[in-house]
Amino acid sequence: MQEKLDNLRERIIAAIAAAASVADLDAVETEQLGRKGELAVLLKSLGGLDPEVRKEMGMRANAVKGEITLALAARRRELQADAFAGLAKAERIDVTLPGQRPPEGHLHLTSQAIRDITEIFARLGFYRVRHPEVEWDWYAFEALNMPGDHPARDEWETFFMDAPSHGEKGRMVLTPHTSSGQVREMERREPPIRMVNISKCYRRQMDVSHTPVFHQFEGLLIDRDVNVTHLRGVLDFFARSYFGPERKTRLRPYHFRFTEPSFEVDISCGLCGGTGRLGDGGKCRLCKEGWLELGGAGMVHPNVLRFGGLDPEEWGGFAFGWGVERTMMMRSGIMLGDIRELYRNDLRFLRQF
Repeated sequence: MQEKLDNLRERIIAAIAAAASVADLDAVETEQLGRKGELAVLLKSLGGLDPEVRKEMGMRANAVKGEITLALAARRRELQADAFAGLAKAERIDVTLPGQRPPEGHLHLTSQAIRDITEIFARLGFYRVRHPEVEWDWYAFEALNMPGDHPARDEWETFFMDAPSHGEKGRMVLTPHTSSGQVREMERREPPIRMVNISKCYRRQMDVSHTPVFHQFEGLLIDRDVNVTHLRGVLDFFARSYFGPERKTRLRPYHFRFTEPSFEVDISCGLCGGTGRLGDGGKCRLCKEGWLELGGAGMVHPNVLRFGGLDPEEWGGFAFGWGVERTMMMRSGIMLGDIRELYRNDLRFLRQF
């Protein structure tokens, strides 16, 4: 037994001395002094010895265990001192080196367009507003001079809310256009008015150029002695600021219930320069004839002014309303053939802009 203890002591001391790292030393300690280690097994075997011999061997075994424990502690201090001594070199940081920029996101393409549009009209004195996305039928249709049988008031065109109706203002709807903010703005602010209402709109449409939820911006100017020339000047200023200095606008007579006269607004094609022909003489594949449809505009209808509490003999104005996504898709460099791509949350697409 004495010989076994001595041999075990020598092997463990040698293993401790050979440990090259704190991790190696921990492995030696677990293997030799653990519950299943050689020393533990040897101590269990003392129970079969005579009492006198067991007592003597027990004292000797405890002495060996203490000696091994001291050797472990001494070697651990040495290894830790070596590790700490190398930290200055191993973990050296050169604070003069440029840092690594963390990944950064950016605004969604639609949010970028909203900011750009707001900034352009701010240069002309237009202030940004937001009116309710859940609206009363009266503001969305009636106050905009739309009769009860107008197609836009059909349930297959507009999202009507399952909510109690208002006695005077009718049913509640998800606003189908930002034009519903026109009368609200006249009610809450004395003219002159120069507002841009940018908000979400909702319609029952889904295809390559429509989504059920989209954004519109509505411009409204109310003042004295306002005419179509002022409207044309504002539209040209926006087109040149947003699409480029070479772009022009065109007004085509149209019919909207809330403006009179009314116009469809076209913008000269950026691909063919408004000529309808490409450099090789072929027909422009984008516009076909030199112009792209942008949106609607016109002089505010006298009935809409009356609904807003204004005298059309004293006040006049113009309004225009276009889809933010549609306008942005017509910008040079935005090669987007399906508006639904904007809201599929595909980072491979969004990171391009």
